[in-house]
Amino acid sequence: MNITPKSNPDIVLRTEFDDWGILFDPDTGKTSGISPTGIFIWERLDGARTKDDILQEMDAACEGGIPEQAGEEYDAFIASLQEKGYVSV
Repeated sequence: MNITPKSNPDIVLRTEFDDWGILFDPDTGKTSGISPTGIFIWERLDGARTKDDILQEMDAACEGGIPEQAGEEYDAFIASLQEKGYVSV
């Protein structure tokens, strides 16, 4: 099954000076910090791209490719976002 996660349009991404980011939920006032890799993924959660699509884009963007465990880490990141209501699948 090709799941195409979609970011909650109400969640605001703010990129900080050190390339890390903050996801802000204006309804609850809660924030979550995300890494540059998290930002890369977040910006592609458009409801059209699958996990494989996003990982392929990431692999192409990373010098030397992505590590073997990238798929597992992607799954954990999406599950975390979904738990917070930031993403629907």
